[in-house]
Amino acid sequence: MTIKAINVRNQFKGVIKEILIGEVVSEIDVQTASGIVTSVITTRSVRDLELKVGSEVIAFVKSTEVSIAKL
Repeated sequence: MTIKAINVRNQFKGVIKEILIGEVVSEIDVQTASGIVTSVITTRSVRDLELKVGSEVIAFVKSTEVSIAKL
């Protein structure tokens, strides 16, 4: 699946400012032009996406969920 295949209206391009790694889930803070967007995702996804502070990402906001895609 590509980023273009995801149908989400609220997309915020930004840079990861902080990652708080947990055993099962991790908290990702993304600095966007609109402010900081925080996502809680699995720690496995952090590893699989190779997310690091400074990575360019897109935060997808859908009602009660924020997803992360690495650029």
